[in-house]
Amino acid sequence: MQSALSLLFPPQCIQCGEPVLSDFGLCGACWRETPFISGLVCDKCGVPLPGEDDGRREHCDDCLTIARPWDRGRAAMVYRDNACKLVLALKHGDRLDLSRPAADWLTRAGRSIISPDMLVAPVPLHWARLFRRRFNQAALLSRALARLAGLDHCPDLLVRSRNTHSQDDRTRDARFANLSGAIRAHPRRAAKIRGRDVLVIDDVMTSGATLAAAADSCRAAGAASVSVLVLARVAKDA
Repeated sequence: MQSALSLLFPPQCIQCGEPVLSDFGLCGACWRETPFISGLVCDKCGVPLPGEDDGRREHCDDCLTIARPWDRGRAAMVYRDNACKLVLALKHGDRLDLSRPAADWLTRAGRSIISPDMLVAPVPLHWARLFRRRFNQAALLSRALARLAGLDHCPDLLVRSRNTHSQDDRTRDARFANLSGAIRAHPRRAAKIRGRDVLVIDDVMTSGATLAAAADSCRAAGAASVSVLVLARVAKDA
């Protein structure tokens, strides 16, 4: 059956539709235009750093100057070129199928921070925004990653109690102020957090304000540790 389906519907690049060897893959040209992160990275946010990876934990300038309430963080891609197209297609283009390859990229990016007993949760959307968008892209990613990595998943571990304004065009300080107190642990799920290592998933990290609010909520609920993993990281110089 699989062979017959492959003949009828040969695998295509998830970005441009060109033939590829396997489903949910990128062709050579699109792969080269996708800035996957490798090598030495910031241990807090995953942004690529110059130099060789000698096993020591290094931090970027932002993470040296901004308090990050999580322990460790990674990103699969730099948010530019084809990475932008893929993230926007998932977020606004109803390309829900992209969550499957994205989970693989996230798992590879996060292999050094993922532990077998982690509890995986997405950054939440406010119910009004979820109603308009019809899905939470972070929840799609967290569910696919948890399934692939064999981890516990709780899609409503965190809730957004206030419908915050868009973060677009806001300064870094304004982004943090906008998210202050907006995310909390779900009252019926807080017991799941206590004493657990929590992995918070989102699609893009810019200033880190949203992830900070989510991590603060996990800390307040008694998490043993909090790590973050994003599909793409906005990087000024990368």
